Amino acid sequence: MELAEKRYAQWLAQQGLEPELRQELKLTPQLLQSMEILQMNSQELLEYLGKISEENPLVEQEDAPSLRSAYEELRQKASWIDGGLHGGTFVHEDTAAPERGALDRETESLSAFLRDQLDRRRLSKPLLALCRYLAELVDEDGYLAQEDLDGLENMKVPRPLLDEALATIQSLDPAGVGARNLSECLLLQLSRQKHPSPAVMDIVARFLPELGRKHYGPIARELGLTTAEIQAAEKAIAALEPHPGRAFQPAEPTVYVRPDVFIVELDGELQVVLNEYYLPRVTISDYYARLLKESDEKETRAYLQQKMQQAKWLLNSLERRGGTLRRCAEAILEAQRPFFSGKTGELAPMSLLTLAEQLEVHPSTVSRAVRGKYLQCRQGTYPLRYFFSHAVGQAGPSQQAVKRRMLELVRQEDPAHPLSDQTLVELLSGEGVRLARRTVAKYRMELGLPSSTGRRHRS
Repeated sequence: MELAEKRYAQWLAQQGLEPELRQELKLTPQLLQSMEILQMNSQELLEYLGKISEENPLVEQEDAPSLRSAYEELRQKASWIDGGLHGGTFVHEDTAAPERGALDRETESLSAFLRDQLDRRRLSKPLLALCRYLAELVDEDGYLAQEDLDGLENMKVPRPLLDEALATIQSLDPAGVGARNLSECLLLQLSRQKHPSPAVMDIVARFLPELGRKHYGPIARELGLTTAEIQAAEKAIAALEPHPGRAFQPAEPTVYVRPDVFIVELDGELQVVLNEYYLPRVTISDYYARLLKESDEKETRAYLQQKMQQAKWLLNSLERRGGTLRRCAEAILEAQRPFFSGKTGELAPMSLLTLAEQLEVHPSTVSRAVRGKYLQCRQGTYPLRYFFSHAVGQAGPSQQAVKRRMLELVRQEDPAHPLSDQTLVELLSGEGVRLARRTVAKYRMELGLPSSTGRRHRS
């Protein structure tokens, strides 16, 4: 608990807080520790436990031979399992996957860059603590999820402090970092220009969807601009960076991960198995527990009581992490059972919000539970976020399924006469999938496919 306590205990001592508010905040360190541990991947958790056991004499770690035996028994039933005890496994590479195995490392490097800037600023301790925490929540593109901010507000973090922390993060480099959406990201970049164009600012703030569809008419009527002025603004906007965090991607991606969850067929039924085989057995020291009961020295008892409370918080947080991760994985298994059973290679539509509602938890809890974690099944190793995909239309296939079909069509095309985006629209429509041409173009670019002109092979 040392890390969480040092980082957030200052909130409780913040000057000017009313007694009622201080009462609401007294459980914040415990909650924040649970949040930290929940979003840790396997390697981070292993390192964290090692650090805590060094700082707290009441926390003991020991090897658990029974876990090793259980792991070997599991491997006998599912020989494809890898990465449980010794190192990691290759991440399944799918062209349509929303993230790659390098995600954790990318996020860490950007977070470190942000924290370094924060440490060089003269911020109050409560503000610095909250800013450093927000820096860890910034995703690989440089964005902050509104659900994460809402989660902090629901935990009674003072709104003025949260607003100030958000503004501080958004003032850091790279420009646009800490934005909650694309519009805000671009506006943050424009605000740093010496003389930003009011017309460009207005378009970014109000008309990005229309601009993306090249619907100049509504923009012209509302802002009193000519088509030429709108096109000039469009050029200026295109020069901005919609993904301010991607510059921090490493040259060589991390391809080895340790799966956090296995989907295994046991006794003829697909089941979720948490990969806890690599973790040490964490317990509370019997020696120091007895010393706490028997010691008559006031300072010793106070110290041991504090460390005992931290140790109990740690064990509770580990239990909550495992329980939440299991519930999320079981819900994913249920939603994607045809995929895991091998009946289809496509995913059913499933959103993070839907899963949160199903589990009756806040979306930020699900977001933290799946962030940076991986699932291994017979088909391969996937980021947990891979299994979240919105439906195309009200009852259509998932976006990933559509992308997969587009990829198949492109691979089957005549190289001398490649399929245009409009032709793809028509082919998909014939299969019952109705998409706008711009959507097909967007999916094609996300797949890394050139336009039909770029794919044409001339003999």
